[in-house]
Amino acid sequence: MLPDEQPGSEQIEVLRAMSGQERLRVVERLYWSARKMKSAGVRAQHPDWPETQVEAEVRLIFSNARS
Repeated sequence: MLPDEQPGSEQIEVLRAMSGQERLRVVERLYWSARKMKSAGVRAQHPDWPETQVEAEVRLIFSNARS
């Protein structure tokens, strides 16, 4: 992790104050935002692809992703 990606003390405090359910909702929103951004990137790289092919490529990318 890069130094500017480290969570600040305020961020840590906010996350600790959240319930588990709230944190899961945040993670879910981040996940779907990442998929939307990836879809936009794939569409930009392959403007001739039909939406079904874009969706299939995004599924493949996310299924092979490693954290």
